Amino acid sequence: MIIAKARAVDGPDQSFRAAEIKRRDLDSQDVLIEIKYAGICHSDIHTAHGEWGPVNYPLVPGHEIAGIVTAVGPHVTKYKIGDRVGVGCMVDSCGECANCLKGEEQYCLKGNIPTYAGVDKYGEPTQGGYSTHIVVTEDFVVRIPDSIGLDAAAPLLCAGITTYSPLHHWGAGPGKKVAVVGMGGLGHMAVQIAYAMGAEVTVLSQTLNKKEDGLKLGADHYYATSEQETFEKLAGSFDLIINTVSAKINMDAYLGLLALDGTLVNVGAPAEALSLYAINLIGHRRSFAGSMIGGIRETQEMLDFCAEYDIVPMIEVISADRIDEAYKRVLASNVKYRFVIDISTM
Repeated sequence: MIIAKARAVDGPDQSFRAAEIKRRDLDSQDVLIEIKYAGICHSDIHTAHGEWGPVNYPLVPGHEIAGIVTAVGPHVTKYKIGDRVGVGCMVDSCGECANCLKGEEQYCLKGNIPTYAGVDKYGEPTQGGYSTHIVVTEDFVVRIPDSIGLDAAAPLLCAGITTYSPLHHWGAGPGKKVAVVGMGGLGHMAVQIAYAMGAEVTVLSQTLNKKEDGLKLGADHYYATSEQETFEKLAGSFDLIINTVSAKINMDAYLGLLALDGTLVNVGAPAEALSLYAINLIGHRRSFAGSMIGGIRETQEMLDFCAEYDIVPMIEVISADRIDEAYKRVLASNVKYRFVIDISTM
């Protein structure tokens, strides 16, 4: 049994506290990772605050994990001690259903096992990356390219793959007009990835406050959605819209920006229900879709793509005792653009 230092929260209205958690002994195909950095995702906040349903507290969030392999089980073949690796939003799946066999473990028909706030195959609650160590089966570990720093790599394990997967699936590339709704932790990754794929990229943000950053990261155009003329000017313009915001927005207004056969993909996960009028889909053969993370194979593909095109998130590294402050700043949209916890301060 391995004892890891961690930061845990005991309820939806509680502050984070120092804690110790138990990590299981290594099974034959397990990898022990010494965590160096863990990103803070909006999903962490939703879960810690109990906004997505009941939570088995105490909770250790964190599914943007970057670190070093420090031990391996006897049958591990993919990794060795000293390897630079990452863990994302899931740590296991059934491995047998149609979706898992396609390499789409995130859509496991029996339900993938999330990195935290889940129950593993041993019947134990899963705890995440706000901790010094984690044990994961090798099939759910990915290799971090040497050209990407571990601190910058951490957010790629969620923010990177959450935006890469729909852009890849819906064919963002040369000749395609792609809009990114929101210029935050997810949005600033979507801009870089869509640009590297060769698409014409437009940012749709509430204000023009981050326009300079958006253009620097690869956006061709940048519009404020607080201005009604934006929706009039851009009506019917886009082949693909990636909505990254985790708040309720007027879906019908954004559907009106799609061209014939265009698709609006929701990757943000607001706690409130979204609504739309079907006529806005029917009238122009438009589609409204959702996308989660990618599978393990696609996550590795994303990391290699980011290394090839020198894509990294803009991050602010914080110490472990500043998690509560960071949560408040994320909710206030006061971060450019992703917080990353230095686990050495745990």
